[in-house]
Amino acid sequence: MTPTPHSDQAQAQAHGNAQLRGEIAVRAARLIAEDGADYDLAKRKAARQLLGEAVALPNLLPDNIEIEGEVRKYQALFLADSQPARLLQLRQLAVQLMQQLQPFRPYLTGAVLHGTAGEHDDIHLQLFADSAKEVILFLLDRDVPLEIGEAPHFKGGRHAPVETVSFHWRKQQVHAQLYEMNDIKGALKPRADGSPHRAPLEAVRALIDGADGAALPPAID
Repeated sequence: MTPTPHSDQAQAQAHGNAQLRGEIAVRAARLIAEDGADYDLAKRKAARQLLGEAVALPNLLPDNIEIEGEVRKYQALFLADSQPARLLQLRQLAVQLMQQLQPFRPYLTGAVLHGTAGEHDDIHLQLFADSAKEVILFLLDRDVPLEIGEAPHFKGGRHAPVETVSFHWRKQQVHAQLYEMNDIKGALKPRADGSPHRAPLEAVRALIDGADGAALPPAID
């Protein structure tokens, strides 16, 4: 079949959109790696840099896994002398803290788990208990100053937000989301690239020992 002008135009448009999406991902990755920007904020700021005040169509905005891939590339090119050591430090601190929080089935998530944590990143945990109050009292009994807030449930917007606690552990900022124990059953689904959203203590230890993050076991057994 001979290509029509319309199909040629559609292919050119799709190619242009893909290039623009890729450029947004690259710019967003730079904002994340250099400034510690939030992924959603970074992608929207990058889109504004390229498109001005025009509203970016949803298909032009890269997803977080695409951006994460560009963060890895940026770190390999420009931060190879500092980022791996920083990541190792954060994972070691996470393991020490998870050992202390074992009564609450701690799971590591976020950039420290996925290997892109750098200078600006904090440790993010998910804890599972019969009630959030148990965790809060556990920390207060150990004289840990807390800031209490809330965060979206990992199951999505149909579920009520969960309480969070933020505190410092050995001079490192930590944010922990507090889930009910039965929520642990719904945490099996991996990310789009097949890697887990969250990992238990033994899996984080394996990462420190040099295991490949893509080979992590399912986060919830």
